[in-house]
Amino acid sequence: MKQKNVFGADLKPCSSNPITGFFRDSFCHTCDDDQGVHTVCIILTKEFLSMSKYLGNDLSTPKPEFGFPGLKPGDRWCLCAARWSEAYDNDYAPMVDLEATNLRTLEVVDLEKLKKFSVTKLV
Repeated sequence: MKQKNVFGADLKPCSSNPITGFFRDSFCHTCDDDQGVHTVCIILTKEFLSMSKYLGNDLSTPKPEFGFPGLKPGDRWCLCAARWSEAYDNDYAPMVDLEATNLRTLEVVDLEKLKKFSVTKLV
């Protein structure tokens, strides 16, 4: 699966520990079946996890029946583009690894907004 990042280069892996991605392949790969567009590679913060839980998407509680370990601050995760945008609008946006963020994210979020939260060294 050859998908590109927001710079048009090959998509880098986001995380293998915990394993992330719509396909659980460590990448923020996507397809038409991915209605959530899980394409933004983020570095989780306590504030974002709290906000997400408050909004009904509890990412911190383990769910072993689904093989989900629960996430903690510092973990990297492929987040839904619309959820990142919502967090941005509410001042809770987590940092983003742009080299591991899928190009399809730009259908939902402006690149300039993402750059403000980039951990990727921009040239």
